[in-house]
Amino acid sequence: MTSTRTESDSFGQIEVPGDALWGAQTERSRRFFAIGQQRMPLAIVRALAEIERAAAEVNRDLGLLDPAKADAIAAAAARIAAGEFADQFPLSVWQTGSGTQSNMNVNEVVARLASDALGHEASGARRVHPNDDVNLGQSSNDVFPTAMHMAAVQAAAPLLAALARLRGAMQTQAAEFAEIIKVGRTHLQDATPVTLGQEFGGYDAQLGLAEAGIRRALPDVHALAIGGTAVGTGLNTHREFGPRVAATLAARLNAPFVVAGNLFAAMAGHEPLVGLHGALRTLAGALNKIANDIRLMGSGPRAGLGELRLPANEPGSSIMPGKVNPTQVEALTMVCTQVMGHDVAIGMAASQGQFELNVFKPLIAYDLLDSMVLLEDAMTSFATHCVEGLEVDAGRVQDLLNRSLMLVTALAPHI
Repeated sequence: MTSTRTESDSFGQIEVPGDALWGAQTERSRRFFAIGQQRMPLAIVRALAEIERAAAEVNRDLGLLDPAKADAIAAAAARIAAGEFADQFPLSVWQTGSGTQSNMNVNEVVARLASDALGHEASGARRVHPNDDVNLGQSSNDVFPTAMHMAAVQAAAPLLAALARLRGAMQTQAAEFAEIIKVGRTHLQDATPVTLGQEFGGYDAQLGLAEAGIRRALPDVHALAIGGTAVGTGLNTHREFGPRVAATLAARLNAPFVVAGNLFAAMAGHEPLVGLHGALRTLAGALNKIANDIRLMGSGPRAGLGELRLPANEPGSSIMPGKVNPTQVEALTMVCTQVMGHDVAIGMAASQGQFELNVFKPLIAYDLLDSMVLLEDAMTSFATHCVEGLEVDAGRVQDLLNRSLMLVTALAPHI
């Protein structure tokens, strides 16, 4: 039987696993919200730790927190932000809508690590308190949305890098296929000719528009809710706390973070994240269209269009020898469908900001980050294992072109 220890909070005592670094509030959430398999993303945990690190330093510099405590808190938070102790953050996404329990999970682990570093009181009590010290000048209501924005900004860089790689693959193929004339198609029927290079150039342009939308959405996400405390008024915090924390985070993470111009809007509504995910939905729509075009051009290969040869990465059937399926297309289009579903959920969740607080924050955070990681991975896989290995069946392309009646369209003005 696993050993336990007794922890306490304002609700009294509770038994916690003996080897756990968390405390009573985390344990209550772990027991009362054993819902689903989705855990709070570690990207949010790391962002929360970065906030606690910056907050400790700012509170120290403002003379609000004992320097020894502040330094111990900052050191502990830095270790968590670097990825240590990942197994100490077990809470479900499906918890309180403010994210308070995950915020306190981080605070409790930071307090335990900082206390261990400082040594305990003679009475055995810990020197660092998760609320009074780690959470000084803060509320989950401003800290958690700040972490949501930080995590989204940090996830944007690898997403945009994956998108750039896919665009590069499209541009390479557009150049490679520039002289290949093929049947154009509208309504899935034969139309006037185009070059295969023009088609791939169009795909790159679609992705470029999606990329521009993501980049336009990001500046609003740089605005943070920190300093608003419980309802946006900044009650119980120093008036310089929010701006100083934002500046510290900006310098440390190399991102242009600032305090939001209106803290009430930053805590009660999540329009910046809705806008960012809307741009991801646009990207998903473009990817879905592009992937399905490639699927159709590779269909057959003998009884379909068969213009493209898709890379044969694995067997396509357990019963039909030699069958190769467009599996990269299928994976990408499933991701696109998931992203579109997330967009509906995020839109609905962001509308639930009654009065001074939106209480669907964990859902928004989880779905947004899930979309960003899925798109990043799927675009990388699609570029690597499909687009970069595409080949043209030139004979098939020419045969279909020769049999198309749409060639006469070019003669109509002369006739």
